[in-house]
Amino acid sequence: MGYDVEIIDVERSAELRSRYKGLKSYSSKVNIAGLCVEFLTEDREHLKMWEDNFYSMSEDIRAHAKIYSINDPSCDMRVLFEPATNTAFLFNFDYYGWIKSIALGVSGNILEEAHDAYSVHGAVLDMDGVGVTLIAPSKTGKTTQSWGLLRMRDAHLISDDWYFVRLGDRRPIAYGSEKNCYIDADIGDVWEEYKPLVSHVCFDNMGRGIANVRWVAGESSVIPMTKIRYVFLMKRDHGDPVAMRRLSPEEGAAYLVENDLCNPHQVVWNDHKTAIRCRFFSEFLSKCEVYLVNTIRTAQETQELIRDVIGGRDVIG
Repeated sequence: MGYDVEIIDVERSAELRSRYKGLKSYSSKVNIAGLCVEFLTEDREHLKMWEDNFYSMSEDIRAHAKIYSINDPSCDMRVLFEPATNTAFLFNFDYYGWIKSIALGVSGNILEEAHDAYSVHGAVLDMDGVGVTLIAPSKTGKTTQSWGLLRMRDAHLISDDWYFVRLGDRRPIAYGSEKNCYIDADIGDVWEEYKPLVSHVCFDNMGRGIANVRWVAGESSVIPMTKIRYVFLMKRDHGDPVAMRRLSPEEGAAYLVENDLCNPHQVVWNDHKTAIRCRFFSEFLSKCEVYLVNTIRTAQETQELIRDVIGGRDVIG
């Protein structure tokens, strides 16, 4: 992650809003898990990606959180976050992916405190009524494997990057908040089915772009929620010859803690927040089957290991 987050007070936030109120910003309100999040930016390309990425919210609704993206050559790239009003100031961000992650992190900060809904930085799919999630540190194959699973018959995508969870007496309920996915340009090199999707996406300076998976997987391929049964934690460790093993919930929780919960985009980290999130993951994993996948094999071989567990192999087409 290439930015730091500094917590500021309401006085500093008011000062910044006053300083930058003359900017010729575009604004857009979106619905993130039921919250109204407003984005203000001078960058029309980032605004377009934002609106393609998230579900729209009526402009009449007052924002629960605001994200200001500001270009100011007198500042370094950084984030200032004021938690009382859930306002974030992003300075000199040229990568949309971090903007979206901060918006999701700000939303998660609100939801975990006020609504008992918790953030997971991972992919989640519904496989013919059974929820499957993949949670991993960056660059370990989470996106590759989740898009591989989407090729199966009766597979539906909830989210390929970030979702929210509610807990109860039964299976955890996972629900997404993004309308479209922010994909890598090379996804079609791994799974041939996605080459037509890649050909219709405008990619940014980081080789990523907003794509509507419905174009290739069908209009019903994205659904709002599922009940999670299988949790696949992922790593890439060539020093470990074991490609997959089942974990106890306690072992899974320990792995997540060792890896900062696989989420570098939370905007607030302190002892209180850490306790909330660790309690959540402990209960979450206790209600699921947990596996650790070591992605040292080819993407196709790893995909077969995951499919063996969830009991499905049929691919559309």
